Amino acid sequence: MDLFAFDDTDDDRLSRPATPPLTEASRLAWLRLIRSDNVGPITFRQLVNHFGSAAAALDALPELARRGGARARIRVAGLAEVEREMATAEAFGARFVATGEADYPASLAAIEGPPPLLAVKGGPGVLRRPMVAIVGARNASLAGRKMAAILAEGLGRAAWVIVSGLARGIDASAHAASLDTGTIAVFAGGLDRLYPPENADLAARIVATGGALISEMPFGWEPRARDFPRRNRLISGVSLGVVVVEAALRSGSLHTARFAAEQGREVFAVPGSPLDPRAEGANDLVRRGATLVTKAEHVIEALTPLVGRRFEPPSASESGDDELDRPMDVPESARRRVVEALGPTPMPIDDILRATGVKPGELHLILMELALAGRLERHVGGRVSLLP
Repeated sequence: MDLFAFDDTDDDRLSRPATPPLTEASRLAWLRLIRSDNVGPITFRQLVNHFGSAAAALDALPELARRGGARARIRVAGLAEVEREMATAEAFGARFVATGEADYPASLAAIEGPPPLLAVKGGPGVLRRPMVAIVGARNASLAGRKMAAILAEGLGRAAWVIVSGLARGIDASAHAASLDTGTIAVFAGGLDRLYPPENADLAARIVATGGALISEMPFGWEPRARDFPRRNRLISGVSLGVVVVEAALRSGSLHTARFAAEQGREVFAVPGSPLDPRAEGANDLVRRGATLVTKAEHVIEALTPLVGRRFEPPSASESGDDELDRPMDVPESARRRVVEALGPTPMPIDDILRATGVKPGELHLILMELALAGRLERHVGGRVSLLP
């Protein structure tokens, strides 16, 4: 059963959830689980589906990590810790939205490893509408910033919500041009740790005009360099398409375009002068197959047919409805065979199953153990590798 679907008959093209909102007790348990050591979005979903609830998974974390080879006892987020974060969010005017709930963006729920909880500040309606991202250089030219604004205005008039990262340059221009029609800013740190600080007024205007600020990171989290690719994955994940306006060859905007391609989103690029280094990345995207755009109508024409698509996100429900057997432990011999089969090269799950002969449910549990011990790295396409 699909959890989400865009409904073309609704005036604002809302997504329709098929699951009820979390209880407050479950919301606290979900927050505790995702804030615990070594629990990323994919491991979170697997834990909830394996144990039936976040609360049950929390009780199992220390033993799972020990069996996975953890050198020390992992930190499990306490109830008081997440209650403080909930209180901080409330004082900040924000709330936590879970996968499956009405305000969780349908397209984001369908990516591999969607954040189980999003911190959201701002109007709920904007999160239910079709979105398109506009990203680009921080040191953008005047022409680049103007182009971003023209695209954002045109897309906004056609009822598209503009998504970007609230950075200097292209991002800020796209947000500012779409304040009246709806825009969403995705943060690399906690919602109370805005970056760059100079865009504080723009962030306030986004909320005041019915837009939203979102983040998967904890309140109080200062953004680091490695957090921006994670933010870029969310920018592409909430959107049906990504438009790149001015980007150098090593630009973070190209990370967003790569994530978009991996997530099955449309990638667009505005061409620029071959003599301008800020256009090299966008020009290269066109060379490699991105759709060349020079006006909003080009994006609208490509994305409008996708608005009615149905999304089939991976489940992360309290009931846990995956089809795997869910053993609580596995033979040590099975664990040893899996560890021996893994290495630094990413391997597909099916290859590991064939090579080791373990049952799918056993492999599912062993990989969770290794992840919680900090020994497993997950890659695009469900591949995994062993960390040294």
